[in-house]
Amino acid sequence: MDTEDLVLFVRTAELGSLSGAGRDMRMSPAVVSSRIQRLENQLGLRLLNRTTRQVNLTPDGETFFEHCLKILEQVDAAEEAVSTRRDKPGGALKVSAPNAFARLHIAPVIPRFLEKHPNIQFQLVASDRFVNFADEKIDIAIRVGELRDSSLIVRRLARNVRVLCASPAYLDKAPALNQPADLASHNCLLLRFPGSQQFQWTLQTPTGSTTTPATTGTMDSDNGEVLTSWCLDHHGIALKSLWEVGTYLKNGDLRVVLADYPPVAHTIHALYPHAQFLPPRVRTFIDFMLETIGDSPYWETGLDAYMPSD
Repeated sequence: MDTEDLVLFVRTAELGSLSGAGRDMRMSPAVVSSRIQRLENQLGLRLLNRTTRQVNLTPDGETFFEHCLKILEQVDAAEEAVSTRRDKPGGALKVSAPNAFARLHIAPVIPRFLEKHPNIQFQLVASDRFVNFADEKIDIAIRVGELRDSSLIVRRLARNVRVLCASPAYLDKAPALNQPADLASHNCLLLRFPGSQQFQWTLQTPTGSTTTPATTGTMDSDNGEVLTSWCLDHHGIALKSLWEVGTYLKNGDLRVVLADYPPVAHTIHALYPHAQFLPPRVRTFIDFMLETIGDSPYWETGLDAYMPSD
């Protein structure tokens, strides 16, 4: 019995669709159907009830599905154990990260990662929403900001220094901006999506306390890169991480405002589900990102003026 047939069966059952499984496995629906038919012939059982739009597990299929999950987990563990001894981590690795961080700081280094580890098949999910590990089969999620997933294992990747910034052209025509209360007279570009906390800006004060000023504006988005674009196009003030706007601060396209009232700093973390057996490909990727980012994140070079005093 071909292990890949078991994988196809499991993905078809999870997605409830031959075409969905085909897209996920990069096969045509006809090939998926043929492979599952072969599996059913080998077992002498009908595993799936097929309609034109979806497939459902038969009672025998449900039993077989549960056993397949255990079998595939054991096969994966066995392969990883062997690859560890050969120092060659392998297998499929699915990583989720915010859109901008994925584009700027993960996608460019993946070719180098795969040159070192050619037995890994890498898939990057770029999204500002919070992904569901179980539903989307995520191995690692890179998250920026406060964490609420207590059931997940957390590894710190880097500090995340943030600033309020705007273009010089916007500031030249906008009202004075000397203290947080002045933000009420400005167009604040806000990040809004379920679970987002960035539609309220918590700022540090020179005395060490925090303040959450009123932030209003006519433009918001669920995509951080859209906010950066609006900011560069002179439409308002945005709260941005240095890894997003460091280049624009250096070349003068953007200017930090309210420097004495910086946003509360956050942390960039790598999260992964708790498991007794941690696949070496997961550990290898996290170690690679730690090495790539460095003890002092490379995107902070030349931006000492915005670093926290501690």
